[in-house]
Amino acid sequence: MAFGRRKRQRDNGAVPDPVPDAAVAADGAVEREVVEQTAPPAAGGDLEGGPFDIEEFDKPEEAEQARLDLGSVLIPMPSGAQIQVEFNQTGVPNAIWVVTPNGRFTVAAYAAPKSPGLWREVAAELAEALRNDNAAVSIEDGPWGREVIGVGAGAVRFIGVDGPRWMIRCVVNGTPQSMPALLAQAREALADTVVRRGDTPMPVRTPLQVQLPEQLAAQLRAAQAQQAKQMQAQQAMLAAQQAMFAQQQRQQPQPQPQPPQQDDSEGERRDASGSAMQQLRGTSSTTGG
Repeated sequence: MAFGRRKRQRDNGAVPDPVPDAAVAADGAVEREVVEQTAPPAAGGDLEGGPFDIEEFDKPEEAEQARLDLGSVLIPMPSGAQIQVEFNQTGVPNAIWVVTPNGRFTVAAYAAPKSPGLWREVAAELAEALRNDNAAVSIEDGPWGREVIGVGAGAVRFIGVDGPRWMIRCVVNGTPQSMPALLAQAREALADTVVRRGDTPMPVRTPLQVQLPEQLAAQLRAAQAQQAKQMQAQQAMLAAQQAMFAQQQRQQPQPQPQPPQQDDSEGERRDASGSAMQQLRGTSSTTGG
């Protein structure tokens, strides 16, 4: 769990728009720890805690402590988890998956109106899309409201949270057997996630930019370079094998052309004709004598 001194902005369950000079600071991390241990949130109710807006921190840099900074979202990593990056066609990362032995989940933020309600619309659209894919769809109440569940070859659950001018969508992907443990990991991470929305006006539903930490980006570049080297080596080996095969084909002796075969029937006719002429000449010679 990540810690940081946050401004008190969740009194009476309200989440106002982020304001730089917001009210009295309090140790929200310790406060939330006590609440989680003594009174788990009721289904459908708002968690006492995150996700948080970065403006809720007295010092924004404190939000980076013990969290993976992905630019628009800062996510606490479960113990033993790994990162899986998906890129779009232009090579820009568009999804960062947190991979655990139970499965994987991803947290992404989107631009939203000041008033809540975007997730309800998105949840209905996701449920309809799953039904069109012939998945078994159900809706359940979770800590932040409705959650969309789809079960087909695997199991997927969509969790959404409306925030101040942003909406979070968490996708949890695993098997029906591993989903309970994976869901607990995803909810714990989501409850301590921080959103860095920024002040730039954006159309509603615009994905907030994902940016890899430099260390992770360097590791990916090194892995991509190594993969490119391996592909080049494989292509060079294939080209060498093709050249060797072509050389072997050239070195093989070429078959010599065979002379045309004589038609046996024609030869037989000539032999028969020759014998008759010889006989005729012999006959003529005898007669003339």
